[in-house]
Amino acid sequence: MKKFLTIAFCIVTAMLHSQEWQPSFDAAVSLSQKEDKPIVLVFSGSDWCAPCIRLKRNILESEEFKSYASSNYVLYNADFPRKKKNQLPEELSSVNKTLAEKYNPKGYFPLVVVLDKNQSILGKTGFDVKASPKKYIATLNGFVK
Repeated sequence: MKKFLTIAFCIVTAMLHSQEWQPSFDAAVSLSQKEDKPIVLVFSGSDWCAPCIRLKRNILESEEFKSYASSNYVLYNADFPRKKKNQLPEELSSVNKTLAEKYNPKGYFPLVVVLDKNQSILGKTGFDVKASPKKYIATLNGFVK
């Protein structure tokens, strides 16, 4: 019985981590280089941007996207919350601002930038309310050569 519980615990843990958003952009770049996967860099305003919230709910948190992303992308969310209770640590906020200056100078939200392992832009997209997870995956994959 102990073996069964241990195996079940390992399987559940692996499933929970199947789509892992990287805690830092440096971690995302390192993982991208190690696994030779493109980086999906999401610029969002998690507590004020309605389209960002819909992108997260309808696409990024869908089972179809999570399942596909776990094997094919490295994910990083450059968040720009406005509410005081949601503020990021200064170091993380500073990194996100630097990323925005480089990859999102016009300040579009949401903006999804697909990068190669060398941090070169492969493509950019926003959020279309009519897009399904499958269509969104196809759009992202269209940037990867």
